[in-house]
Amino acid sequence: MRVLVYDTHSYDRDFLTAAAAGRHELTYTSAQLDANTAALANGFDAVCLFVNDRATAEVMAIFAAGGVRCIAQRSTGFNNLDVTAAAARGIACYRVGYYSPHAVAEFAVGLLQTLNRRIHRAWSRTREFNFRLAGLLGRDLHGQTVGVIGTGKIGTIFARIMHGFGCPVLATDVVQQAELIALGVRYVPLDELLRESDIISMHVPLLPDTHHLLNATTLAKTRPGVTIINTSRGGLIDTASLVAAIESGHVGAVGLDVYEEEDGKFFRDLSDTVMHDDVLARLISFPNVLLTSHQAFFTQEAMTTIAETTIANLDDAAAGRASANLLGT
Repeated sequence: MRVLVYDTHSYDRDFLTAAAAGRHELTYTSAQLDANTAALANGFDAVCLFVNDRATAEVMAIFAAGGVRCIAQRSTGFNNLDVTAAAARGIACYRVGYYSPHAVAEFAVGLLQTLNRRIHRAWSRTREFNFRLAGLLGRDLHGQTVGVIGTGKIGTIFARIMHGFGCPVLATDVVQQAELIALGVRYVPLDELLRESDIISMHVPLLPDTHHLLNATTLAKTRPGVTIINTSRGGLIDTASLVAAIESGHVGAVGLDVYEEEDGKFFRDLSDTVMHDDVLARLISFPNVLLTSHQAFFTQEAMTTIAETTIANLDDAAAGRASANLLGT
């Protein structure tokens, strides 16, 4: 198949080209997909998208008119795709159903550890030969109650890791994992998890009913000094309400690998530009906030699996085979 790969960087090209092994004709563009760039795909059989590409109903119409019949999303989340509009246009949509969940779970723990022990601040100090300890006091994680919102593959691994630290673990999800219950993880309603947790980590997809799951009302239910970790999707948190809760001192620390307005910012070098996002600038200014640019998935193992699965999805689409990664089935 002739495939246009949107929003690509050098690492995308390396992994996808190796996985394709010549089976598909891949053309790479650094352009992100929106209604203005959709026509770039005219004449291609398929497109390959990433999380900040916007495949709206308008884009699907442009794709269909240009001959695109397949979308291969190189991520697990697909909230950027209008799957209903795609189906109406005869465009099959695939995703990567599974890649290393350890990558994201371990990164969430890394954010937590860094915040808790002020490692990011210590690193900055020692580079200036400041070896004082004042302001770097942390807490033992052992014994702190950890709330896990969402216990799919990633959330389950995160819960197991925190159990290994000696933390009581609470969880909330529509599906309860027997292996976590056997460890002593206690499933509770969301409100109870918010009230009882010293640390909250988010591992749910972005859906209409999870959008702004943490907002002014739900944040007010959390314990004073709570630490919040989000490595899932930025839209799970109402960022303006989060900023207010940090400023008031109610939220003690925040680790974010995602941001609800990251489109057009993350995966880009904007160091020579003026940041026209006051909320993001405010977040970064807080000493108790650690923000990274959607890199939790970014390991050798995960990138290999993402590329191989994406190419396998294209293989299935070209051959007309059934696939568990086909959306809407």
